[in-house]
Amino acid sequence: MSGSNRAPLRTPQAYPEHALPPGVSRLPRPAALVKAQALAFLMFEKPDLEATAAFLADFGMRPVAHDGEQLLMRGADSAPCIYLARRGARSRYVGAAFSVAGEDQLARLEAGAGARRLPAGAVPGGGSGVELVDPAGNLLWLVCGQQPLAPLPLRAPLHPHTNSVGLLPRVNATVRPPLEPAAIARLGHVVLQTVDFAGMAQWYMRHLGLIPTDVQYLEDGTPTLCFFRLDLGAAPADHHSFVLAGGIEEKYEHSAYEVVDLDALGQGHNVLRANGHRHMWGIGRHVLGSQLFDYWYDPDGMEFEHYTDGDVFTADHPTHYVPLELSSIWAWGDDVPASMGVRRDLGTLFKVARLLWQGRLPLARLKLLGRAMGRPRPWL
Repeated sequence: MSGSNRAPLRTPQAYPEHALPPGVSRLPRPAALVKAQALAFLMFEKPDLEATAAFLADFGMRPVAHDGEQLLMRGADSAPCIYLARRGARSRYVGAAFSVAGEDQLARLEAGAGARRLPAGAVPGGGSGVELVDPAGNLLWLVCGQQPLAPLPLRAPLHPHTNSVGLLPRVNATVRPPLEPAAIARLGHVVLQTVDFAGMAQWYMRHLGLIPTDVQYLEDGTPTLCFFRLDLGAAPADHHSFVLAGGIEEKYEHSAYEVVDLDALGQGHNVLRANGHRHMWGIGRHVLGSQLFDYWYDPDGMEFEHYTDGDVFTADHPTHYVPLELSSIWAWGDDVPASMGVRRDLGTLFKVARLLWQGRLPLARLKLLGRAMGRPRPWL
């Protein structure tokens, strides 16, 4: 192929909020009731807790408690729990728990949002909390006072010893990462899909004090996906702890867990594959957030991500806006799998028809979503 006929290699351009292109709408930020300090743990229902526990152990979590009706798992940091599952008739995402600074924050949510006080003993690791229900029916817990656990040992990252052109820190030595599960350091983020992106975005920003880091917009300039970070002031916060994607259903997309380095990602991949778990996507690098990633399915087909080397920002970093394109999902690695797009089957057709009939999804927006997620990289 001649050079003149080659498709351009590019990634979508990001615009700071103060320099938006004409026609692109800002994502309005409501006044926050509280500012969450951390994503504490996620809550699920699972029909087979034993199979779930086996997968999570191979994935790199450690058990805290398993009494036959409830499973608690932890990472290597001091959080008393990052994953909570109760036995249920079907596999489903129940909700997320975020930590806040103290009881005054819980009282503010009770008074300003009608939050319900959680019963004593409900919060893993002790402490207290309140419960809200988001517009899609997912639970949101705000908790404080959990008792930390003693951190578990993690091996040192290997990348400081990486040899490169003109830089040779490793002389007369080798790199031999251990063949073991990719030990989870901590819970990183959760991603939800929603039909009502604007309403859900406002709700979560108000109740968690989230900051939009990167907003993705459709061809008509309307925001439809956002990576939100916590407002930790001058302290660095992950590029995103919560992600909301506009789509055709209310759905848990995936959750992500940090590991030490790329070698942990690779050796953890080997362990999961050797133990018969189903791989989804990776290893690769994301564009927004920059993480190195590897995605897996749990026994019920729910998506879980290992990641390392993510971006962090302080609260004064400006929000950026990026066109929503399929090519913006990843920088390199295998092509994005079809499972990350919309299934083209009878079930999807009925789902879309119902949304159109109910007036919850305008036809024009459906077409814009289809075009945005249907365009692969121009060079693929």
